[in-house]
Amino acid sequence: MNIFDLQDLSTEFSVLDIVVVMTLSFLLSAFIGWIYKITHRGTSYTQSFVFTLVINGMVVALVMMIVGSNIARAFSLVGALSIIRFRNAVKETRDVGFIFFTMAIGMAIGTRFYLLAIAGAVVISLMIVLMVRLDWFAREMASQILRVQVPSDLAFDNLFDKTFIKYAHTSELISVDTIQNGAMTELTYSIGLRKSNRVNDFLSELRGLNGGNKITLIAGYNSTDL
Repeated sequence: MNIFDLQDLSTEFSVLDIVVVMTLSFLLSAFIGWIYKITHRGTSYTQSFVFTLVINGMVVALVMMIVGSNIARAFSLVGALSIIRFRNAVKETRDVGFIFFTMAIGMAIGTRFYLLAIAGAVVISLMIVLMVRLDWFAREMASQILRVQVPSDLAFDNLFDKTFIKYAHTSELISVDTIQNGAMTELTYSIGLRKSNRVNDFLSELRGLNGGNKITLIAGYNSTDL
């Protein structure tokens, strides 16, 4: 039989198959979306992304049902989907992981590996929750972003060295920007403070050195989306 012969899809799976696939893909994708919500850190959380995860899992399951073992359909769908262009950048790398997570579960359900889909969703979700709760792979020393404004005519090369040595484990100058039409210079540092309860003392000493100009300390930027 020619593989390019058109066939009525209703002859390949029953209404019960469709109901089971759509229902299970929705439930497992919604479960993954809930895991994403409770483990999310930072400020980039959006409800629409979780909706997208659920829709993604269901659509992939539907696509796998359509493709089945028909090579012609597979190539047709690849060609049709290749015209889609995504303009929005993914803010967090973990979001990409959740997208592939729902895709994999959708593929398993669409090919009717129901037990594999359920087991995979549960086990991977438990691993995600475990890593978040135990704070695996976190750096022992948190880094902060420090922005200090100084007059443009002030020599700043070694101005804050003694203060950084006193209050910080590490310090690194990231950028130097001219602001206020050249009247001020903004210095951006990455620093690791020794004791968080001495932040006020640290900032007070910096103000004494930069002439009381603006100082901004962004604490915990590793877990905050900037």
